[in-house]
Amino acid sequence: MSELKDLSTYSKDTPVGLPTVGGRAGVFVPTDLFDLAGSENIRKGAGIVGFGNPDGSLTIYFEANRFDDSALHKWENKARKAYDRMVAVAPTVSKAKMDAKFLEQVGYIDGAGITLKEPDRLNDWLNLSNALDTAPEAAVVLWGKK
Repeated sequence: MSELKDLSTYSKDTPVGLPTVGGRAGVFVPTDLFDLAGSENIRKGAGIVGFGNPDGSLTIYFEANRFDDSALHKWENKARKAYDRMVAVAPTVSKAKMDAKFLEQVGYIDGAGITLKEPDRLNDWLNLSNALDTAPEAAVVLWGKK
């Protein structure tokens, strides 16, 4: 692992395997190695959630509010939409299997909410995306009762 290209953000803290409804998944942001300009799928400001695979790759689901739904303006709502799609195993084109070096885990999401371990990294991602106004107000976001 002497070269930067060999680094990976997959770690013992990365949830492994598709979570069940309410289960825990990772929250991710792109690393500097991710080609955002060349990406046709993951757009700026996207909420990206997912899990590790036994081969060291990540399976991710993402939501970038391509259709400008006002209910998805806030980043945490995008992340929750992607999470709900993932745990329901809903058909979607907003899913990918990626090399872990392209994403950095910044927290966790589950049926109760989001816990950010690296909120500054999320803010960096949202600032780069000109979407800092969509950032969560705190490092812990709890879902309200339905």
